Amino acid sequence: MKENNGYSEENVLNDEVNEVILVDEKGNNVHFDHVMTFNYEGKKYAALLPLEEVEGIGENEVLMLEVVHENSEDTYKTVDNEILLDEIFERFLELMDELDEDEEE
Repeated sequence: MKENNGYSEENVLNDEVNEVILVDEKGNNVHFDHVMTFNYEGKKYAALLPLEEVEGIGENEVLMLEVVHENSEDTYKTVDNEILLDEIFERFLELMDELDEDEEE
């Protein structure tokens, strides 16, 4: 997957998942389930689950990417700062817990 250069995005909706197709550095389409997009400290981030085997991402691991709006198009960029990545992941877990609580009520 591209690092720092961002990802191009093609959104495809189907009945069970919000599928996002990212293009890796080799030009291959890689399919992800878009779990959620959320704001953290003034920036927008997307949480994606791989729908197929992806090098460097374990099964059931979530990929966190920054969403950047450039030239009237959203692109995804990797988050290189490990501390920030941990903070973003913690916020994601909080939001998922809130969603679970709302569904239980």
